[in-house]
Amino acid sequence: MAKEISRRGFIKALGGGAVASSAILSACSGKSMEKNALAEPAVGKMTYRTNPNTGDKVSLLGYGMMRLPTKPLSAKETEEGKAPEFDQEMINRQVDYAIEHGVRYFDTSPAYCRGLSERCTGIALSRHKREDYLIATKLSNFSPDTWSKQASQEMFENSLKELQVSYVDYLLLHAIGMGEDAMATFNGRYMDNGILDWLVEQKRKGRIRNLGFSYHGDIKVFDMLLKWHDEGKYHWDFVQIELNYLDWNYANEINSSNTDAVYLYGELKKRSIPAIIMEPLLGGRLANLPDPIVAKLKQREPERSVASWAFRYAGTPDGVLCVLSGMTYMEHLKDNLLSLAPLKPITKEEEQLLMEIANDIYNLKTIPCNECQYCMPCPYGLNIPGIFVHYNRCIKEGNMPNKGSEHPDYWRARRAFLIGYDRSVPRLRQAAQCVGCGECVSHCPQRIAIPEEMQRIDQFVEQLKQSKNGF
Repeated sequence: MAKEISRRGFIKALGGGAVASSAILSACSGKSMEKNALAEPAVGKMTYRTNPNTGDKVSLLGYGMMRLPTKPLSAKETEEGKAPEFDQEMINRQVDYAIEHGVRYFDTSPAYCRGLSERCTGIALSRHKREDYLIATKLSNFSPDTWSKQASQEMFENSLKELQVSYVDYLLLHAIGMGEDAMATFNGRYMDNGILDWLVEQKRKGRIRNLGFSYHGDIKVFDMLLKWHDEGKYHWDFVQIELNYLDWNYANEINSSNTDAVYLYGELKKRSIPAIIMEPLLGGRLANLPDPIVAKLKQREPERSVASWAFRYAGTPDGVLCVLSGMTYMEHLKDNLLSLAPLKPITKEEEQLLMEIANDIYNLKTIPCNECQYCMPCPYGLNIPGIFVHYNRCIKEGNMPNKGSEHPDYWRARRAFLIGYDRSVPRLRQAAQCVGCGECVSHCPQRIAIPEEMQRIDQFVEQLKQSKNGF
């Protein structure tokens, strides 16, 4: 598949902006980064984009309601794998703060937060005037049990009930392109049952103001839906895609089942379809970079967080309506506000730096897990995202004992990996417990071969344990 927008073309899409100072500055300490994260964003500085279809004034920063704050668990509850309770009081506080600082777009789904995200979101938002916020939710009928027209209609109606609204501003067909046979899955979810035509009818009735889809996976389905748009069969008011400075050129290279953002953005741009951006941080990976890469960014913007670069990159192209972030903590919300309220567009020089950094990250060869939790719960109790997070962290922090026992740093790295593994993931939830059932595979937006990766990690851990000397 050709990449239809070049790097030079992306610079044109980014638009103008002054070139950043070339002065070389020393990297910030962790304390300075903490100070930045806790800085108080100013009210009234939010950057807005206008939806050409409805004239909506959309905040460039959107609140993704998929990683909501929870109440802490005891050590025993954690060991037992008990699900934490969502902290509604904290959710309310963070939503209030977001609205006060200009955030208008709130994105949720029936599938998020163990099915409770819409309820938590509805409680928090219903305390505000309806005109002060825009709600985006999804028809997340993943299971064949929900593919009937009646079941899908009931899911939509329940979304309105949980969100405490009579209409939704943005309704998405959720994660099109997923499934072992993505085209058959799409047809089963939306076409064979007539539910897409029913949604179009709901839009005519005003119960849906904008109709679109989010894309993961098989590019044939993405291209088909845009062809329908061109032919006038269905009109897409917006499309949600994954875009960040790593996925711009490396999504397909990291995982051959994914599609580079340069293509996705280019296809929407050609048709003037507004883009909603998800995963600007790749599940936090672009906020937790190795120290040498952090130093590169801190030389340029010592007072800004590492995450701010990713948000500025995702928010700069014209045609981007909103950049979503799952903000679990108030510090996340404040830092993202500092990044996009107002937006300081990425310059040509900065874009070149980020492309160099993307190349560095790609060469780390980490597992492309975004911690979205779609693979959870595992029927055998594995903490799948936790296992991948630990593995990736060890690569990034230089604690990967993969250079052979004769290497002078092997034993230190081995100890750090094994001790950190037991501390991060309880033993009954580690890769060794995977039976290869494959239940998780079809749910992964990144299309990771999870059972194979679990087997590989388990074998790696067993090899480390068998090398006793020096531990």
